[in-house]
Amino acid sequence: MQSMYDRKQVEPMWRELDGIGVQPLTSSEEVDRFLSEKEGTSLIVVNSVCGCAAGTARPGVAIALQNKVIPDRMGTVFAGVDMEATARARKHLVGVPPSSPSVGLFKEGKLVFFLPRQEIEGKSEEQVAARLITAFDQHCSAEGPSVTVEQMKRAFGVGGPY
Repeated sequence: MQSMYDRKQVEPMWRELDGIGVQPLTSSEEVDRFLSEKEGTSLIVVNSVCGCAAGTARPGVAIALQNKVIPDRMGTVFAGVDMEATARARKHLVGVPPSSPSVGLFKEGKLVFFLPRQEIEGKSEEQVAARLITAFDQHCSAEGPSVTVEQMKRAFGVGGPY
């Protein structure tokens, strides 16, 4: 499948999440390997070029990953760029319609929480973070934060979530 967006143009959008410990998953094989780990919790962020991804979803994820408990593993696919990886991730998001941006949390290999675009769009980064933190507190046990506040600031640059 051909990308809808130029990979170089969206690279800064990848780096924000990668810089806070969210692993880019660019192929269906990488998604399968990532989600084949059934022990503990796995977070999948379906990234996007839209304004709500930039202004709310990615910053909200960054703030949530400063929580005292976080998922064991964190990965992201990029809708419109890595089409096969995104399609494979969506197959694992059983029972929810395709949505980007969105965030899914798996525990012991089962989807236990899903935050669709409709619950991201029009919300603040703090509201998105609060929803994620509630899910992390309920389902996760890995010690947070994912990175230091300084690393988060570097990943997002001036005006980022802090």
